Amino acid sequence: MSRLFRIATALAALLTLGGCNIVRYSFSGTSIDPSVKTITINYFEYTALRVNPSLSNDLTEALQDKFRKMTRLEQVDVDGDLEITGAVAGYDVKATAVTANEVAAQNRLTVTVKIAYQNRKFPEEDFEKSFSAYADYDSTQSLDAVEGTLCEEIIEKLCEDILNATVANW
Repeated sequence: MSRLFRIATALAALLTLGGCNIVRYSFSGTSIDPSVKTITINYFEYTALRVNPSLSNDLTEALQDKFRKMTRLEQVDVDGDLEITGAVAGYDVKATAVTANEVAAQNRLTVTVKIAYQNRKFPEEDFEKSFSAYADYDSTQSLDAVEGTLCEEIIEKLCEDILNATVANW
């Protein structure tokens, strides 16, 4: 009798949970409606005044890779159910810590991107937004010496923020 009771309880729990609408959650933290199947991530233009020739390409590829790893969406070249268009709008270095001799002790590289997100299935979710990320480095080092490492760190932060804003609904 006890075994029959456990089976009936488990069956009732499954039927109860089966009626709940929990189809939009995944273990990656994304919240994508099942009707959304594809995404188009366009090449990020470079409009910042200070030039980094590889940043647009690196950012575009990293974002495509992030969506490939973290979502079930198929990436298509045009007319995806979701579309991300962006531009690197800022690439700036500023002093963040100054010594007693009024010399910079630490500098900060900040990258700002502007994106336009379009959801063709649910247009009410469309938005345009800017994202910024930064990394600090010691002023005894030249930007040229640390730029590659800093940009990798910044790109990772930007991709995470863009993923969260678009399909994780954070």
